Order: sequence, then structure tokens, then C-alpha cells
Amino acid sequence: MTDGSSLPPLRDVINTYGLRAEKSLGQNFLLDLNLTGRIARCAGSLEGETVLEIGPGPGGLTRAILAAGAKQLIAIEKDTRCLPALQDVSDAFDGRLTVINGDALELDEAELLGGQPAHIIANLPYNVATPLLIKWLNKRHLFKSMTLMFQKEVGDRITAAPRTKAYGRLSILSQWLCHTSRQFDISPKAFTPPPKVVSTVVTLVPRTEPAFPADQAILEKVVATAFGQRRKMLRASLKSLGGPTEDLLVEAGIKPTSRAEELSIEDFCTLARVYAKAQ
Repeated sequence: MTDGSSLPPLRDVINTYGLRAEKSLGQNFLLDLNLTGRIARCAGSLEGETVLEIGPGPGGLTRAILAAGAKQLIAIEKDTRCLPALQDVSDAFDGRLTVINGDALELDEAELLGGQPAHIIANLPYNVATPLLIKWLNKRHLFKSMTLMFQKEVGDRITAAPRTKAYGRLSILSQWLCHTSRQFDISPKAFTPPPKVVSTVVTLVPRTEPAFPADQAILEKVVATAFGQRRKMLRASLKSLGGPTEDLLVEAGIKPTSRAEELSIEDFCTLARVYAKAQ
């Protein structure tokens, strides 16, 4: 199995193929191979595994995933300028890399993976990171793990605990459906061009079952309503759900004077079940 040592430095690849990062595509290339290796390791052992990567760009993280022993790496790249550089990576790693020119938001992962559980590892374009995460949370049965780089603000929201400023809808959905862990931050200086924000790597491992029983659509509705006016007490912020709001809260064992950020995920699931029963 080749290790890609014959490949030129990433800066040379960028110059050779004229790969100037495009702001419209949310591109910030990570060239530090120590960091890309560290990201790949966050997913655990990749020996013999299938991995899905989104937005590989010139292939820095791609190289690290393949060097870590992935049996098959499927990379989705929207920018056609990057395809020749990625073909070089595929050639250097015995063809274990398959590159698909397409938009990850429109991707049918189930069809692509053909029932083979995979890891996702990606330095996500900031402008589509949250929609992609929500899409994958709803398809979590396809994945063994998701190791994803976000801007720090989004990483904070995914892993936030109750009673913190970052805690909200994304925290609850992510942690209800997955075990989440914050890995490490990456300085803007590590990227070309440097973004204006710090980045954070987060790993999400899908749960076999959600953390607590609740209907997902109802839970999302209750959470969205509660956080829609997060500074208000729940007896006021939940009024738009209709019905006797205070009675619902009391039945769920929640003080009507509580605010959304004070409730645990279990509290929200209990409230969702009570609300569903009242419909």
C-alpha cells in the first residue's frame, strides 16, 4: 500500500494547478499535514474503513485519510479546478480514492455508499456546514462517525451544555441523536487564505437510539418555539404552540418560569411527549 510520499507539497500543487481559494465556494485550504493527520486520527482507526470526504480541495486532508489506511475514500468536490490535483492523489494511493464532481447538499449518500457504513471526515465549507450537518443527522444510520471542521461558533453550539450562551436548537438535535465531542481548535493562520474566525473540529458518533424517547418532528417544533424567544419564560415563549401552555409545562415537571436554555435535552423530550399526547 503506497503512502503518498511521492506527492509534491500542497503549496506546489496549488501553484501548479492555479488553485486560488474561491470565497464563493467557502474555500480555505488547510496545508499543514500535521493538522490534517490529527483530524484524520480523531475518527479512530481507519484501517479497512470506507470514508466520505466533502470539499477536499487540493487534497491535504485526503492524503491524511488515505495514509491512515482507509480502504476506500469517496471525495465529493464541487470545484472542477481541483479534480486534476485529486487525480494525482488517487494515482499515488493505488486508486483507493474515488472523486465525484458534485454538490454535497444534493448527494444521495445511501445510494453512493450502497449499504456500506462509512465515516465522514471533512473540512466543511463554512457556508454550507450547518445544512450538511442537519442533513447527515437525519441520515445518521449510514455513518459510523462524523469528524467535521466548523467555524468555532458552530462547534460551540453543537457541543454546548444547558445554561450556556451557545446552547440551543443545534446543541439539542446533535446531542439527542449523537455522542458529540469537541476535539481541538485550529488557528486561522493554518489556512490559505486565513479565514476571519477560529475553526473547531468536532466528532459526532450516532447513537443506536436517540438519547431519550420523543417524536423528532414534535421535538424540533417544541425546541424551535422555545428558543425563538429564548429570553422569555417558557410560559410565554411556548404560547404559539396553542393550548394550555402552563399545564403542559407542569405536567412535564418543568417550572413555567424557566427559560429555554435552562432545560436539559431530557426535559425537552419529556415536554415533546406531553405536547404530543395533548394533540
